[in-house]
Amino acid sequence: MGKGKELYFKAAALALPLVFLCFIEILLRLFNYGFDPSLFIKDPDQEGYMMMNPTASYKFFSTSANATQGNRERFSVVKSKNTFRIFVIGESTTAGYPYMHNGSFHRWLQYRLMQQYPSLNFEVINVSLTAVNSYTVLDFAKQIVNNKPDLVLVYTGHNEYYGALGIGSTSQIKGNRTWIKLVIKLRELKLVQLLDRIIEGSSKLVGKKIDKRENLMKRMVTKQQIAYQSADFNRGIAQFSNNMDELCRLLSEKHIPTVIGTLVSNEKDLKPFISAGKFSAQNYYAAGRKRFSNGNFKDAKANFVLAKEYDQLRFRAPEAFNQIIKKLCRQYPGIYLADVRNLFEKNEAGGIMGKETILEHVHPNLLGYAIMSESFYQQINKRNLIPAKKQSEMSFAQLLANMPVTKVDSLYGAYQIMMLRSGWPFNEPINPTYNRGNSLDEQLAGALAVDRITWRAAMDELYKTAMATGDKQKALKVTEAVLLENPYQTSYYTYAGRLAFELADLETADFYFKKAYDISPTPENANNVFLFYFKSDLPEKALQYNEVIKHSGQQTYLDTQTEEILKNIIKLKKEARSDNINELIASYYHQLRADEAATKYRKKNSR
Repeated sequence: MGKGKELYFKAAALALPLVFLCFIEILLRLFNYGFDPSLFIKDPDQEGYMMMNPTASYKFFSTSANATQGNRERFSVVKSKNTFRIFVIGESTTAGYPYMHNGSFHRWLQYRLMQQYPSLNFEVINVSLTAVNSYTVLDFAKQIVNNKPDLVLVYTGHNEYYGALGIGSTSQIKGNRTWIKLVIKLRELKLVQLLDRIIEGSSKLVGKKIDKRENLMKRMVTKQQIAYQSADFNRGIAQFSNNMDELCRLLSEKHIPTVIGTLVSNEKDLKPFISAGKFSAQNYYAAGRKRFSNGNFKDAKANFVLAKEYDQLRFRAPEAFNQIIKKLCRQYPGIYLADVRNLFEKNEAGGIMGKETILEHVHPNLLGYAIMSESFYQQINKRNLIPAKKQSEMSFAQLLANMPVTKVDSLYGAYQIMMLRSGWPFNEPINPTYNRGNSLDEQLAGALAVDRITWRAAMDELYKTAMATGDKQKALKVTEAVLLENPYQTSYYTYAGRLAFELADLETADFYFKKAYDISPTPENANNVFLFYFKSDLPEKALQYNEVIKHSGQQTYLDTQTEEILKNIIKLKKEARSDNINELIASYYHQLRADEAATKYRKKNSR
């Protein structure tokens, strides 16, 4: 055999296994085996929209039972000119745990921006996940850049050690950062997914089963003790620094404005989980409590921070992470700092983070999430990141008063935390004498906490009960809550507008009727705005929207006679007022069945 032929056969022998593996990969894809690793998929329920893929997290977890799912927030495939698209990336805090839905900071921000910039259509898409860290955040950022973001918000860091692929997690992959990123990429292959499933199945056969009765915190941790400044401790810092540096460099080079928040955690009101070794976290915590009770807040804070740093169960990010975040925001153009921690401290007793804003170790309460949204909003506002003029200004106090978070949301969060704290590592059993209560809010929140009903079903029940009892104010709040969850369904804006009108809240009614038309400029929505304006004694604006209906070629609400009546009302309103004129205007409105406006002018005559 010649040398050339020998080389050919050797090459063929080496290539044959690769060809076989490629064939298996193609076959698995043809049969749609495994999971789709893409961050976004087409929304199966709404044509023309994308949503977060429920299986986007699978490639980061070694055990599929621990893989988590995120929000289902739509955004349009074809981005319209007046759309401002915001992506939010992070972990469980960023997702809004334990409230989720409208308790999350991004929904507080969404509500505020929507009210202040009604001319813009805000798409706020939160792709945060529980039990992930900076590897996932970086991977998602790489996919987000291809989906026309106008702004990216990032809050991440507390899961760096125990989140998926963390140094102390059950999903750990040994090796350097390059190897870990390669494994993440390889898990997108169907063949690798098949091998993972075989390995996972084999583990179950030999007794290594996942106990779903344990909470996710416990299931994710394999290395409970990571000492301060140990090799693993420093590896975690390097991992966070490198991944966040790559994320910032990517978004800066793509000229995508990005705001990153500093991290908050409970320092004052949470004892260290594990105090061991030469640095006694418990001793520093005790010293902090003593100094705090004596009013020496500066020294108390220093001790509380050291207690957190020396706590060997690393569920709270070390101080180095905030320093890294601040450095990167100074280093990269277009990357801005939201100093969340600073704003939290301003709302805490003695300026030390604790129970006033944080529920357990890292997750904020509703006030905390509102403050977090305020911190991001301040940077967005300061940097003029939204290219539109505000039509109104909503203060933080107004946001707290108006945000449509229901009592069910609040109670659901409380029940979730109660169950979380009853397990590891808190181990605080629920008081056997605890009585949940039997109000509708408590019943719905309780059912929601144990997955017996969905959030939407709970809101529907709240709405029905509110309407049945004549509590239209509560019905409006629930409608606004559902509207934030479904910002593209204009029927909710119409319902909100009608309820606000019936409550004589004309400013809110005006906002929602016009918003429905702006999102979907149909003759029906234009007609709703028209009806609202003439019933609210705004005939000039009513006629403007009537022209919109005419130009659309659809049947208009107005006949010629009605149009003339409205024009007569406009003329009469310009004349000097008298009882006769008021009565004539009232009679005109009565003819149009606009009794609300008619009553207004009859009241003027009775004065």
